[in-house]
Amino acid sequence: GLFGVPELSCPEGFQEAQDRALQESEQLVQKACSTPPGPETVMIFDQLSDSLCRVADLADFVKVAHPDFAFREAAEEACRNIGTVVEKLNTDVELCQSLRRLLADETVMSSLDPETRRVAELFMFDFEISGIHLDEEKRKKAVDLNVRILDLCNEFLIGTHIPNKIDKNVLPEHIRYNFTAEGNYLQVAGLHADCPDDLVREAAYKIFLHSNAQQLARLEELLASRNSLAQLVGYDTFAHRALQGTMAKNPETVRQFLEKLSEQLSKRTQKDFQMMTKMKMKLNPHNSMLMPWDHPYYSGVLRAERYNIDPGLYCPFFSLGACMEGLNSLFSQLLGISLYAEQTKRGEIWSEDVRKLAVVHETEGLLGYIYCDFFQRPDKPHQDCHFTVRGGRLKENGEYQLPVVVLMLSLPNSARGTPTLLSPGMMENLFHEMGHAMHSMLGRTRYQHVTGTRCPTDFAEVPSILMEYFANDYRVVNQFARHYKTGQPLPKNMVSRLCESKKVCAAADMQLQVFYAVLDQIYHGKHPLKKSTTEILKETQEKVYGLPYVPNTAWQLRFSHLVGYGAKYYSYLMSRAVASMVWKQCFAQNPFDRAMGERYRREMLAHGGGKEPMLMVQGMLQKSPSVEDFVDALVSDLDHDFETFIMDS
Repeated sequence: GLFGVPELSCPEGFQEAQDRALQESEQLVQKACSTPPGPETVMIFDQLSDSLCRVADLADFVKVAHPDFAFREAAEEACRNIGTVVEKLNTDVELCQSLRRLLADETVMSSLDPETRRVAELFMFDFEISGIHLDEEKRKKAVDLNVRILDLCNEFLIGTHIPNKIDKNVLPEHIRYNFTAEGNYLQVAGLHADCPDDLVREAAYKIFLHSNAQQLARLEELLASRNSLAQLVGYDTFAHRALQGTMAKNPETVRQFLEKLSEQLSKRTQKDFQMMTKMKMKLNPHNSMLMPWDHPYYSGVLRAERYNIDPGLYCPFFSLGACMEGLNSLFSQLLGISLYAEQTKRGEIWSEDVRKLAVVHETEGLLGYIYCDFFQRPDKPHQDCHFTVRGGRLKENGEYQLPVVVLMLSLPNSARGTPTLLSPGMMENLFHEMGHAMHSMLGRTRYQHVTGTRCPTDFAEVPSILMEYFANDYRVVNQFARHYKTGQPLPKNMVSRLCESKKVCAAADMQLQVFYAVLDQIYHGKHPLKKSTTEILKETQEKVYGLPYVPNTAWQLRFSHLVGYGAKYYSYLMSRAVASMVWKQCFAQNPFDRAMGERYRREMLAHGGGKEPMLMVQGMLQKSPSVEDFVDALVSDLDHDFETFIMDS
């Protein structure tokens, strides 16, 4: 069966796995309610969470990635059913009372270790945000709102990807071939950001981002429902609710962080926009005003002109085998960990090109498994991501439940007789996703509720972004980048130029991210919103980003991150700031420093989400960073490396 789960040798097995989990959870609920307050209460809650997550997490992966539609459908159904049960449990008064008795018992609480205490508080937090403390009528309202929000999220997400159609006669004939024809209509399914023709990009931008009344209504209802739910359970705004327990802690800190970052970036961003405008004038003298559809294209042109980074020159040095060797060697030197390919049993994997890796520590033995689903196939989503399939935890019999994760990439299938070759971007993504996988393997917590990457969103990206710094360091790359035919190492100046090229227009790119993060904060801030979501977009775009708003467009209706990262879009910037500080302070001098690797494991990876994120950062940096420190770390990354600059000049 899939992942070695015997029931999952056929789609119908999901029903069986789900029934067993629900039966198990009923017994555990009874046990929790009848157990006197003590550490065992937390253990039972965690077992309850584990029995449901073991099915839900696995189904979460299968519903998006399995090639067989019947499997995807069965997994989708299991996700829905378990989600409903979780909502019910979060409003189960008797179950909550058993936890409340524990939290109210000061003697017992003071005898618990910090991790157990934190996990108990996190479970209580789940009850509270579901409105457990409300009277029955309000509690029912909270459940209904949660269900409605889930539906709206799914509908909005589908709406973000739906192409727009336009009568083909509206577009000049010479650009029509860029879009898919459907009878008398043309389908515009994206922004065509890399197209050299300004007119194609302009048309794609105006058509793809054209406002849509249905999608607008969904977004407005989603934001209003989130706000109602947050206020119902006692928060000022949805952002206050979403940021509890994060590194930032509250919307005020996020606002401060984004404002200060924007201030520090503004001169550099203006300079970037001036360079892009000059380039546009040079290539298109009739129309030199810089527009939002120009930014991604002209920054790429500037990069190519200044550094001539042709991915084709790099790919031969980055065969998949060489990159995996590089990761293996890095983990072995830093953490004493090796990756071994393992034979899979029949029915364990969902596609024959999936590889299973055992993660083994030199003294502690087997730590867990990583399934690598790296190659493109029909119906497979085009995204790179990390899925937890089973969380690690200490079982009742004293054994450790090993974590299982999937890394999903979209690498091209190689031609016969040649290895799979990665572009520099793909290589960096592989390192990024492996950072998540190592967090899952080394976040060996007692409780599955806080295992590995189950931690606050603004901390979760730190281990993965830190791996990007390793992937961009010549000393690391030089250990594995070899030409697949000649064995020749990748020349140092090619790595330096690649790194420097990423800094071209990087301030403007970061400013764009700040704009998205500010928009997300306003949408999830004080309601009712002062203006429509489109008017807020226009105002924020002109104030924070600086390129003009285009009439009749509504970019926010394509902002799919509003679903999974509502009020938390800033997380990526904050995680990058922390990763940058950790890199500069701990690894820039020697990326293979074993003592630093051990400190990193001990202070940051080992706790999963079982320790407050800021305390983990303090443990690693041996100081408590301020908002200004975060901003300085991000801005200093934009400075050009003088040595490379001189060499290239």
